[in-house]
Amino acid sequence: MVSPPYYKQSRLKQLRAFCHTARTGSISKAAKRLFISQPSVSLQIQALERELGSVLFERLGPRIRITPQGQALLEIALPLVEGIDSIGEDLANELGNLNSGEINIAAGESTILYLLPKPIKAFAEAFPGVRIKLHNVTGRDGMAMLRADEADFAVGSMLEVPDDVIYRPIFHFKTVLITPEDHPLARKRASRIRLEDIGPHGLILPPRHLATWRIVDMAFRQQNVNYTVTLEAGGWEVIKKYVELGLGISIVTDICLTGSENLSKTSLQRFFPDRSYGVVIRNRKYLSAPVRRFLDIMAPGFSDSLAGAMVTPKQTHSVPS
Repeated sequence: MVSPPYYKQSRLKQLRAFCHTARTGSISKAAKRLFISQPSVSLQIQALERELGSVLFERLGPRIRITPQGQALLEIALPLVEGIDSIGEDLANELGNLNSGEINIAAGESTILYLLPKPIKAFAEAFPGVRIKLHNVTGRDGMAMLRADEADFAVGSMLEVPDDVIYRPIFHFKTVLITPEDHPLARKRASRIRLEDIGPHGLILPPRHLATWRIVDMAFRQQNVNYTVTLEAGGWEVIKKYVELGLGISIVTDICLTGSENLSKTSLQRFFPDRSYGVVIRNRKYLSAPVRRFLDIMAPGFSDSLAGAMVTPKQTHSVPS
């Protein structure tokens, strides 16, 4: 049998170097991920460009920028490379012996505290050999991790969904006013409380760049009601404690309410829609067997519902020769 030309034998290496460079935006970062030298990455990309007859990156001094041809190739090649790199885990899953691998999850503090413990416990008991890494990040940082392939998926709440990701809500929660138990608003019924009643009292809210602030601001603006934020604090547990101490009141999602707090709670459902929390995945992301199993523990049948928006082993084609 005649051996295939060398370039065909090395096509996977070229595609892997190309994909890592495209995802990180840097040859040096790609080299670190692949544990090879920068010149080796550059040579692999140059060989791929010659064979395809296309310029995949614009060289801008020390920086590079992917070209439209490169972006088109990335859409095809990335699922293939990710699928081949996960072939061991996928085979183990098919054989019912999934005992290795890693899952990287990007999530905010509230999600890590209140939503993820149960599915993580169930997954760890079922697949003790798979390592889980939780990255405690805010929305913007979580999106950056998804786009750089540093996280398999994110869990959280989204108001606006960019074109390059998909968002699937799983959980829904109510919006609640929390006050000290002896606060004047604690005596008002939910049906009678108005935003005008809340506005004069100092609110304690998460930082301005997070979704909660935007939701609260939008509700008050729509009703043309002024409000005051006296304290910004990160994390629902911190906010609840400060409200208990009488430092202000807050508007929270009842995801964070356990029933053990010394707080008065009043529904604000008349003014705020239910808040959804769900899974965020980069569009056309290859999901490994451990990731798919975890998602199906969070919501049975969840990975099947993503058909067409992600790539699974059955959808992965052979590497082009």
